[in-house]
This record gives sequence, C-alpha cells and structure tokens, in this order.
Amino acid sequence: MNVYETDRLLAEYLLFHYGTPEEILPWPGGPVEALGFPQRVVSQLFEPLPAEGRALDVGCAVGRSTFELARQCREAIGIDYSRRFIEAAEQLRQMGEIHTSRVDEGECATPLTLRVPGEPDSSRSGIGGLSFEVGNAEALRDGLGAFDALLAANLLCRLPSPLRFLAQLPALVKPGGQLVLTTPATWMEEHTPRAHWLGGIEREGVCQTTLEGLHAALDRDFELEKVADLPFLIREHSRKYQWSVAQGTRWRRRS
Repeated sequence: MNVYETDRLLAEYLLFHYGTPEEILPWPGGPVEALGFPQRVVSQLFEPLPAEGRALDVGCAVGRSTFELARQCREAIGIDYSRRFIEAAEQLRQMGEIHTSRVDEGECATPLTLRVPGEPDSSRSGIGGLSFEVGNAEALRDGLGAFDALLAANLLCRLPSPLRFLAQLPALVKPGGQLVLTTPATWMEEHTPRAHWLGGIEREGVCQTTLEGLHAALDRDFELEKVADLPFLIREHSRKYQWSVAQGTRWRRRS
C-alpha cells in the first residue's frame, strides 16, 4: 500500500500543515523556527503575486500552502498523487476544519480538530478559486493552462523521474512567472532510481549537488533568483520528530 494513503501519514501531515505550535511541539527549547513550513514556503520564497493571477501547487499534500497561495491570487489549484490527502484538503476547503488524532505514545493518541486559520474569502473558494484534485506530477493533465506561480514543495526526491516533472514546467509557468521548488534532497532508490537522481551522485570523482542538477534542467527556460534554507519539523509522536532542512529556490520564467 502507498504509505501516503495510510492513516498514520495522513494524521502526521494534517498536524504538520494545520497544527498549532502547542499541538506539534510542547517541549520548551524545541526548534520552533522549524514550525509553519507550508506557510513559510509561500511567504519567504514567493514575491507578491498578482491579485488576478493563477497559482499551481504540485505535490500539495493536505493543502496548507495552496490555501496560502489562494490568499494572494484569483485562482489556486492544489494537486497531489494521494487520494486521501486530497480528500482531506477538500474537506478543509468545504468545512474549514477536520477531525484527526495525534499519536502521543504507542496506541495512545489525542483527538484533535484542526482548522484553516483565516480562510480565504468565500469569493475565492470553490470553482474558479481554490480547488484540489488528484494527479500525477510527472504527467499533469491537459488543460491546466499557464500560471503566474508554481510551487513544488519537497516533491522532487519522491518522484520516480524528477526530470519528467521538470520538463513540463516551461509550458506551465507564464513568461515572467515564478517557480518555487523546495527539497531536502533525500535521494533514495525506494522512491527514485539512482539513474534519475538530480544530485547526491558522484561522476568521475566529482559529486553533483541537487542545485547543480536543477541548473542543468532549468537554466534554458528559467533564471535562478533566490536560494534559501527552510527547516521543517514533522511530529511522529510526543518524543520523536523529523527535523530536516529543505533547500528552497525561486526561479523566474524567461520571456
């Protein structure tokens, strides 16, 4: 079974996207700077978007960054391969809240009701505004059109062929539009065959980084504008957390 369809991963990602700092990290002295990653990706990497613009969030998981993009522009679409993630995001879009639980220890869990803080205006919700759909990042559906902003957060190193995804981007980002990518560069053969890794590979005694791989794939159509490190924290249970640092990049579509 796809791990991203399981109860455990769904609950972890809902907490990651919508949990309050107190719900996620009750420990004094914990890495609070790593909280709020889906919001920080939008606020720290994108320049302000046009109010009448369009945004696409590929690999949106349970959708928090898509909500953040929808606050700025006329239309925001979130796409993810996990049907359960998209069902949860859609419930949050329609109802504004979702019931889940947080693992504390072993079989012990705390029920939670998670909400979307400061939801986008109703005029930006629904058809033509904020929407979610199931899709394959390497074969996005026809008819999406072109976007002023495209986000793919922590997606690249979970794809079988990241280059196949990147090859679609020139047609999806308008000239002058923004492309934001983040990745912890956790290349593993269980997700991506080694021959398709963008970085973390050695050729003739020289190691290629993921950023170098992105330059090779994107430089013809995009110009790199910004590179930033974004820590993030995923809670597994009350005494175990995943602390990671994603490398974020913003690229501008060449005219």
